[in-house]
Amino acid sequence: MSKLLAILVASLFAASAFAASHVGAPMAAASGAKPAASAAAKNEMKAEAKAEKKDAKAEAKAEKKKAKAEEKKAKAEAKAAKKTKTAATDAKKEKTVAGAEAKKEEAKK
Repeated sequence: MSKLLAILVASLFAASAFAASHVGAPMAAASGAKPAASAAAKNEMKAEAKAEKKDAKAEAKAEKKKAKAEEKKAKAEAKAAKKTKTAATDAKKEKTVAGAEAKKEEAKK
């Protein structure tokens, strides 16, 4: 039984060593071209990341500018509404004063 186990372990070791040596061999031949391709892919990824970062920055800047413009517009509208309200209030006051003066004049007669 131990001979059988020893043969099994030896064959497993031999098979794994054979597979490792043959699997590694094609990689060694292709490894010369792989770093160049890898470097090109890496540079391309960096360029894409840089472009995406630049686009995101420009988009954020545009959104900030748009928000600022909307805020300015809202302030202007609020100011215009306040002026309109003030004008309406002033007109109402003038009408009330004029009405009171008219009543005074009528009472004097």
